[in-house]
Order: sequence, then C-alpha cells, then structure tokens
Amino acid sequence: MKRIYVIVFTLLLSALVENANAQGKTIKWSGYTWHVKEPAEATGPGPNYWSGNNVWVDGSGWLHLKVSKNATTGRWECAEVASTVSFGMGTYQWQIDADVDKFDKNLVLGLFDYSGTDARDEIDIEFARWGNSEYPNLNYTVYPKVGGPPKHTSYSTEFTSPNGTYTTHKFIRTANSVTFKTLYGHVNDEPRDNLFMSKEFKSPAVSISNVAMPVLINLWLFKGLAPTDDKPFEVIIHSFKFTAQ
Repeated sequence: MKRIYVIVFTLLLSALVENANAQGKTIKWSGYTWHVKEPAEATGPGPNYWSGNNVWVDGSGWLHLKVSKNATTGRWECAEVASTVSFGMGTYQWQIDADVDKFDKNLVLGLFDYSGTDARDEIDIEFARWGNSEYPNLNYTVYPKVGGPPKHTSYSTEFTSPNGTYTTHKFIRTANSVTFKTLYGHVNDEPRDNLFMSKEFKSPAVSISNVAMPVLINLWLFKGLAPTDDKPFEVIIHSFKFTAQ
C-alpha cells in the first residue's frame, strides 16, 4: 500500500511540475501578473521568435519590451506579455516612454485585449507602418464579436510627438461602443491641450465584443522582417491601468 501511495504522489508531483513548466515565466507589473511569451519555435504575430530575456521590470516598476538580435542564433527575437486575468467593460490605459512616432517601418507595438480567437473579440491600439514607410503609424482596430460580420473595422492616422517620448493611450469599452484616445504626456485625465486623437466605434455599425479578455502588450516585427537599420529597439511602459465601468 505504501508503495502505491509513493507512486501516486510521484505522478501528482510530476503533473504539477509539467503544468508549471507549461505556464512558463511570469512577471509582476502594474498590480497584475503577466505571462511572458517564449515558445521554442517561431509563432505569430509575424511569425517571430520570442524571448523572455526581452521582457523585464526595472527598479522603478516600469516594464521594458525589446526587439533584439540573438548573437548565438542570429535570429531576431521579440517580446510579449499577457495578463493572467481577463477584463471586461471599462477604461484600459497605458503610459508609454518611447519614440513611437519614429518606429522603423517593420516594428510593431501592440496594446490590446484579445480572446484568443483569430479575427474575433479583439480591440487594438497599434503603432506600425506594416512594412511601408508611407503608411500612417497609429492604428485603432475593433475585431467583431463571434457571430458578427467577417471583417474588422479600423482607423489609421499619422501620429507625431513633438514634445517628447511620454504618451498616454487608452480605449473605453462599453456594451455598444469603443472609444480610443491618444494623448501627449502621462496624464490620467484628458486635458484638451494633451489630446491628439479621439475616435469612437459604435454599434450596430460596428460589431462590439462583450467578452471579458486578457490584456496583451507586444513589440514585434512585421512578417518577421529585421529592422531596416539592423539595430535593437526598446519600449518602456510605465503603467497599465484598468478602471471598470
């Protein structure tokens, strides 16, 4: 009987270890726990290679995401984190420190929530030129809920930041609308002088998801293409804040 207990205990312990390994690396940041993306093979978006070494929190409590070339493999590696909890209706806000208006044409910064179903139940703020330096760099996108129309709705414009690298980005989810806002500086309110852009997507013209979803933040390369200057790039995110509706 004792031998059976030992075998059962060993199997349970093995299962727990396997499960922990499957969960992978996590970090604590901005009051939440985040999974760090680091699969062995190239995966989307991109596809790209992803490294946990390109994600860290500094002594000030700020999140760093980096795109860099691995000196050993010669591969470019990207960075992504995903919250362990899901969020519903309310205000999602990120405060960024980076030259987001000077990104390489192949670099993408995503601030979004995502259900895990491609082309469904996703709301994005993305800084990207999608490989073309003539494309506008600020993109707002709402993907339809499951059962909604086949295509997403998006809006793009050219963002410039003449007053430094501090910017604030947010979207407000309600049952019938998503309103995106981009502001200069790190602000929690919305002073008129700081507001660069506000754009509302409204139902029924736009299919709005009502699903609670994790928040993801990623820095990656469009189609896995290296930066045109062949240099690493880093983004610092001071905070993420969610305020329930």
